Parts: sequence; C-alpha cells; structure tokens
Amino acid sequence: MNKICLINGPIVKVKNNIEDSLFMGEMVHVGNQKLIGEVIGIENIYTTIQVYESTTMLSVNEFVIGTSKPISINLGPGLIGNIFDGIGRNLQILEDIDGTFIKPKSEIITLDNKKKWDCVINKNVGDVLNYGDIFGYTFETSSIKHYFLCPYMLSEIVEINNNDKLTVQDFLIKVKLPDGTIKEVYMVNSSPIKKPRPYKERLDSSIPLITGQRVIDTFFPIAKGGASCVPGGFGAGKTMLQHQLAKWCDADIIIYVGCGERGNEMTDVLNEFPHIVDPRTSKSIMDRTVLIANTSNMPVSAREASIYTGVTIAEYYRDMGYHVALMADSTSRWAESLREISGRLEEIPAEEGFPSYLPSKLASFYERAGYVKNFNGTEGSLSIIGALSPQGGDFSEPVTQNTKRFVRSFWALDKSLAYNRHYPAVNWNLSYSEYADDLSEYYYNNISKNFMYNRKMLVGLLDEENKILEIVKLIGSDVLPESQKLVIRIGEIIRVGFLQQNSYSQTDTFVPLIKQSKMAEIIIYLYQKLKEYIQSNKSLYNLRNSRIFDEVIKMRSNTSNDNIKDFDFYFDLIDKELA
Repeated sequence: MNKICLINGPIVKVKNNIEDSLFMGEMVHVGNQKLIGEVIGIENIYTTIQVYESTTMLSVNEFVIGTSKPISINLGPGLIGNIFDGIGRNLQILEDIDGTFIKPKSEIITLDNKKKWDCVINKNVGDVLNYGDIFGYTFETSSIKHYFLCPYMLSEIVEINNNDKLTVQDFLIKVKLPDGTIKEVYMVNSSPIKKPRPYKERLDSSIPLITGQRVIDTFFPIAKGGASCVPGGFGAGKTMLQHQLAKWCDADIIIYVGCGERGNEMTDVLNEFPHIVDPRTSKSIMDRTVLIANTSNMPVSAREASIYTGVTIAEYYRDMGYHVALMADSTSRWAESLREISGRLEEIPAEEGFPSYLPSKLASFYERAGYVKNFNGTEGSLSIIGALSPQGGDFSEPVTQNTKRFVRSFWALDKSLAYNRHYPAVNWNLSYSEYADDLSEYYYNNISKNFMYNRKMLVGLLDEENKILEIVKLIGSDVLPESQKLVIRIGEIIRVGFLQQNSYSQTDTFVPLIKQSKMAEIIIYLYQKLKEYIQSNKSLYNLRNSRIFDEVIKMRSNTSNDNIKDFDFYFDLIDKELA
C-alpha cells in the first residue's frame, strides 16, 4: 500500500509503491478516515493527491487506497429538488445519518437507495438499443420526466424488470452486448465529473435564452447553449440577478452552484429557493432545481469539484433533451482555490499569483456549454452563467480578463447603479453580447421585423448620450443644441423607463420579448417625432409641461404583459401632444 509522507493543507504526498501504483485523476481514499481525494501529480518517487475534505487529524504513515476509477458522481432520479456538497454528497441524506455535523465518508452518497420509483419501460424484449437511446422513464418531480438512457452500444434487450416500483439498486433491463455478455442496466449510472459527456453533434445557438430582464434580452442577449459571465464588486447584485434568472429564464432545469460563497448567503439560498413559486407550474421552483452548496469555510479543493459536479449534472439532463441553465456563483472563488493549491504545490505563479493554467481551466468549464443534438435524436442545451467577484470591482484582473476569452456575453455590474436602486445594475457602457447577430433571424420571425433596428437605435442613443454627458461636465447643458438635448432626454427615458426594472412588481419583474419590443418601438417613435419637432425650429422647452415623458417612462408598469394593444394609447398620446 501507499503511505502518506507529507501533508500540506489539502495536499498530500505519498511515496510510490510499484506493486500498488496510482494513476492520474484516480479517486483515492486517504488515511484511516478514508477521506476522498484525487491524484493530481505523479513523479518518480512521489504521488501528489488533493483531498476534498478537511485533513485535520490526518497523519503521516497512514495508508492511501486507490479505487481504480476517476472522481465521479452517480446520476439518476432524485437529483432534482435536493442539495449536494461540492463532491456530490446528498446533504439531506447525510444529515439524517450524521446529524448536524457531517463525518468523513469513503462513499459519495448521492441518491436515496430506499426510495421507490414508478418506472415505465417503453421497449420490448428483442429491441436493439444504441448508446444514449431512451428506453423508459419515471416522473422525478411533478414537472420533470426523468428518461432512462442506454449506456451501451448495439445492445439487445433480453429481459425487462416488470415490477411497478423500483429502487435505484434494482435493474431495469438486461441487455446482451455484441460480444455475448449480459449486462444489467440501472436507473443510476456513474459519470466522471472532469470529462465532458459525449453528444452526437454540436448545433448553432440560434434561440435566445429568455430571461424577462430587458437589459439582457434586448441589449445583451444570451443564446440557449451560450456562456455568459456576470462580474461585479461586493454589493453589486450578482447573486440577486442570478436568483432572478433562475426563477424566470425559460430553461427546463436550473443547476445552482454556490462555489466558495459565504455561509449566510448560501443559507439564504437554501431557505428561499423552496419557497419561490415557479411561474411555470405554480409550485416550488425546487421541482426543477438542483442546488450545490460549497461554502467558503469548506476545503478549497472541493470548490473546483463543485463546478465540475454541477456541469456534469447539467449535461446529464441535457442528454435527455432538456434545456438546462447552470448558475455558478462565483468562479472567482474557484480561481482563488486554484491559486492556493498551486502555491502549496510550489508551482511558478503567473499574474497576481494565479497559476499559468488558469485560462485552460476556465476554458474546460465554459466550453462545456452548448446547444447539441443527442444520440437519441433529441436536442438539448446547456447554458452557463458564471458570476465573478473581482477584488475592488477591478475588471482588469486576470480571472475576469481570461473569462472574457471564453464567453460571448458580458454583463458588467456597476456598484454605483446598485446603490442608486437601479436594478438590474448592468452597466450598458461596459457590457456587450456577441449573440445578437446569431439571434437576429429568431427575432425577425418570432418577435418583430424591426427588433434589431430598434435595438441598434437604443444602444446608439445611449452611446451618444454618454459622449454628450462628458461635454456637459465641462460646459453645462444650457449651451447644447436642441438635437443633443433631445438625446439626453431620450437617454433618460431608456435608462429609467426601459433598462430599470422593479423586481417586486408583478408586471415588471418579468417582461416577455414581445412587450420589450413594443416598449422599444414606442421610445424610438417618440425620438423620431421629437426630432421632427425640433427640426421645425421648435424648442423642447415648449414641452416642459407635457406628460408624454412621464407616461412613456411609466409604461413598463402601466401596460400588461399579455395585451399588446395597450401600447396603441402611447402612439396616440405622442401624436396628440405634439400636434
């Protein structure tokens, strides 16, 4: 057996034993407590292991036992609605076993082995299955149908378990492989967390992930299967925005990963999520949510594992044909754990002490997003939205800059906007999205033929307003020509009446795309009419007592989300006021 010869925080070194050698990426049990670890380095004499649990009470000369398999998680019915730690252990089951304080475990208990499921097998004996084919299902929750996927190629069904209620330990079917061996297929299967799950074909991301937040859907959209990051300093509203996206985005399943978050913040998430009403089903949003809780006081190695655990679960449901959204809060804390482990390994540091492989680690995470065609013929997507916590709100630090290389949508949060009660506090001058052009055909066919034109106009007006305001700081606004005063006035309407939302308002907390399009159309119509007004040698001062500006700002809450005809009032109002 391999004996421990050095312990440095979460890093353990063992002297190599030729008769019992370990391999890279292998999951191992460390010490008498059988702590879970992973081999991350092999030299001539020593093997380096990172431990995913606290190494307190661990001592030298204790044994390390290999498992001959990579760090993996069991996937099956029972994931949704539950809470897991960074390495996939079910915290609710462990609480029943250990009480408040969880003891070290050599086994990763993910699923409830005693719960019985009503299973339906929709194939017959003699049918041939390929990898990823769906051969049955069970209802995991009232809103999610959990499909059973075949894990083998060219396998013939030779027996079906006809019991009505089965546990995850009972076989569903028996199949005969091409070499003649008989294999049992279960509801649960093990999947390595650091190896992406395969798919048949990667498709173009041409359908938007609708969030109901105007600044995102209209200005800086994200496609289903896309990747986005949300950087912001402390108090800018990253977690609040991700909660809002988890509740309202049109993904079928939500995976929320609290990576290195403060304990009280994760407690709020765990307490609030079960009470959030899902607008789709009017039931708890936990019926389609998986929570992974990895607080800042847990071992730093588990932060890296929590990110990969979350994305592996998301890929599993994507393979069933679901659209999945993964919220990672925050990847900056994950990068900090990489820096700490790199320091303990005495690796040569790169910028600000982060390891030189930080970009490749970020790429391995964000590149697992995508819109794909599965082996069973279904289409599914995995959208990743990662929060970033740059120190001091400095977006030039390495984690933010390297993340921008692998995402196509960047929602920069501004602390000053958050303190001014502007929600969402997305800075429109720093944010961008490269998905807009990819989604233009969808907008043209499903929303409005003028959607992209109106979006371009709104973005252009805000950009022009920003330049004019720099001049106003020097010479004041009184000397500006009427055309520039108009831009400032319309810019205020865009900022207050369009970009700002009220999360407590029933009509404004979520806004469908068709209503967003109509609101943009009203603002552009007002701008064009006022432009004609001042071109006829009239002054905006004449409209100081007009109610059109206030009415257009209030239209976000004064119009319903269902009746688009409400907007006819604003077209008539603008015409009458300017007549």
